[in-house]
Amino acid sequence: MNLVQTISNTSNSSSMKLKRSHFSCALTQAAAGQEVTVSGWVATRRDLGGIIFIELRDNRGTIQVVADPSKNPQVHKHFEKLRSEYVISCKGPLTIRPEGSENPNMKSGAVEIYPTEIEILNTSKVLPFQIDQADHVNEDLRLRYRYLELRNDGKRIHLLNRHKIVHAMRNYLNDQGFTEIETPILSKSTPEGARDYLVPSRVHPHNFYALPQSPQLYKQLLMMSGFEKYYQVARCFRDEDLRADRQPEFTQIDLELSFVDQEDIINMVEGLIVTAFDAVGFKVQAPFPRMTHADAMGFYGCDRPDVRFDMRLVDLTDIMAKSDFKAFASVANDGGIVKAINVKGGEKMSRKEIDDIRDLAMTSEYGAKGLAWILYRKTETGGVELNSPIIKFFKEDELKEIETRCGVEPGDLVLFCADKEALVLHVLGKLRLHIAKISGLMDHKNIKLLWVVDFPMFEYDPKSKRYKANHHPFTMPMREDLEKLDTNPAEVKTYAYDIVFNGIELGGGSVRVHNTEIQSKIFDVLGIDKATAKERFGFLLEALEMGAPPHGGIALGLDRFVMLLSNTESIRDVIAFPKNQAAFCPLTSAPSAVDEDQLEELAMSLREIG
Repeated sequence: MNLVQTISNTSNSSSMKLKRSHFSCALTQAAAGQEVTVSGWVATRRDLGGIIFIELRDNRGTIQVVADPSKNPQVHKHFEKLRSEYVISCKGPLTIRPEGSENPNMKSGAVEIYPTEIEILNTSKVLPFQIDQADHVNEDLRLRYRYLELRNDGKRIHLLNRHKIVHAMRNYLNDQGFTEIETPILSKSTPEGARDYLVPSRVHPHNFYALPQSPQLYKQLLMMSGFEKYYQVARCFRDEDLRADRQPEFTQIDLELSFVDQEDIINMVEGLIVTAFDAVGFKVQAPFPRMTHADAMGFYGCDRPDVRFDMRLVDLTDIMAKSDFKAFASVANDGGIVKAINVKGGEKMSRKEIDDIRDLAMTSEYGAKGLAWILYRKTETGGVELNSPIIKFFKEDELKEIETRCGVEPGDLVLFCADKEALVLHVLGKLRLHIAKISGLMDHKNIKLLWVVDFPMFEYDPKSKRYKANHHPFTMPMREDLEKLDTNPAEVKTYAYDIVFNGIELGGGSVRVHNTEIQSKIFDVLGIDKATAKERFGFLLEALEMGAPPHGGIALGLDRFVMLLSNTESIRDVIAFPKNQAAFCPLTSAPSAVDEDQLEELAMSLREIG
């Protein structure tokens, strides 16, 4: 027998002697009797009365490997040395497991290997946590040892799904005649959105590049270059506070097309999304429903509504304006609004649970001054009993109208909020989601895709006392609203569209401005004077004057895409090496200080803050 001797972790051997012939997932009963070689990590080791069982893990799954001292004492001797996460190769015949010992949770669960040769490729220290317990470990510790966490099947599947989705998207776009083009990472700072990450230039002292927040301007320039269909799996950077679905660096599927209108783009993107979903086993059908931005805000309190459940916001301002309930009447008669949501089956909530919802609405995160309610409790005789401290302020016909508009049925709970419109929408929109979550209405298997369209061009910022672009300043206003750029900018609607997946924005896009005059008017509304516009966007304005075609596009957030299809709550789970919530990398300790020589080369010095 040609037994390969154990190789210690201090070996200088430059190559494996046992080369893998199969991944574990390919080893089924159909391959029984073949001599196979497998390679991977020791996931588990069990010694049962002298017979040692190893579950060997590779990139595709696991396979059981068995050492029986009565069959091969030399192999068994080496198996006795094995510990968790040792890296080994084994060679031997594939055999069918004894009846009753199969493992239905493994693709290779009906077979096992009794190796005739083993090669220990490397040993392992005791790990800071067990691979199969990674989900229960502090996140910073997991990210410090991310390469260990990624050995976990669940975490690895997220990245394999990411690969499948990107591969499917690329194939679809290639088949549609798109050209993949890379745009610069070192670019010019155009501070109109989130904060830029700045990169100092050594060869141009005191000047800075900016890392791109998106390839927006470059992809428009590509349309002006005659590339009528462009795409890119684009790395983007934003220096902003983090949330579960944000990272300082992220990836988007970026598209741009020429000689198209909004319908062309939406139809093409729907095909792309259907293809991506199908790549990981989800079936969705196009076309997707559409909703105007005004309806999304009015009915759901946000521009990315989760429509897996109803619970719409209902406007009761006119009823409250005439009522004797002064707290609501004064708001309604002073330019504010009163809206309500109907919590179906809300009578199941205890009084404490209702009070907890009221208290939540009044936290700083929500901002309500109060929250009123009416409980429509079922009686033993089949009737309805109204329970609320506010019903005494309403006439019978007013209560009836509230019931009708809110679609009240016995057992429902209606919650009311009165204040300025923006605050009411914010409070009830967040409460709607909170109640749906605690009530189990957010089924991840219930996929609802939705286009939100007809976005306003501008938002007024009371702090800076000026308009800001809702999407970005290169979005094309609707033709019928062009004159309003001069007369009433707040009413200008655009050819902009967001795709929403179960209440989370997957991506957004628009038809772009391709006319210099319109672009200049938009800059005027935004308070960007000609000199500033030339400094920041001069290259784009110049290009617009040299034969720019009508064009538009979209950017889809790849990280969010994979996160949602993987049913995980954080994009950190679907990024190979993410930063933590403080934008810090525990694995590499980035960002970190640099030495004085590097700063001197950049003509820079540090000073204390504060």
